[in-house]
Amino acid sequence: MQVDDIDRAILAVLKNDARVSMTALAEAVHISRAGAHARVRKLVDSGVIVNFTVRTDPVRAGTHASAYVTLLIDQTGWQEVRERLSAIPEVEHIALVGGDFDVLLLVRAADNSHLRRVVLEDIQSVPWVRNTRTILIFEDFGGGPAPKLVGAP
Repeated sequence: MQVDDIDRAILAVLKNDARVSMTALAEAVHISRAGAHARVRKLVDSGVIVNFTVRTDPVRAGTHASAYVTLLIDQTGWQEVRERLSAIPEVEHIALVGGDFDVLLLVRAADNSHLRRVVLEDIQSVPWVRNTRTILIFEDFGGGPAPKLVGAP
């Protein structure tokens, strides 16, 4: 499927609020309601839109400790590593990457003690994991608009 400017505008609106009504979506991208519905259906059917999801505030959801964890792994076991990491509930995102490390994880836990257990016991016990590095997240902007600073206009 060829994605055009209208489709990109639709995707931008849906990324911001996947629960937007078709009427509001159509108004936002300046097309008819039927046109918006047909385009969303086409984006879903073609696999451009994989699913509609909820983005949460990690702290309000009870995960007060978050970290990116990088892994060096034996390349021969990457598929098994992915499967085992997917089974760890605290692992929110897994990316196979190129560069100084092989895998990048986003891990969220109730607190630092819980995060430590996940990294040292759950992740490091996965066969083929040779080394981990943990990068604590002090503040998470969640990929949305940057938060307004206190006193900023």
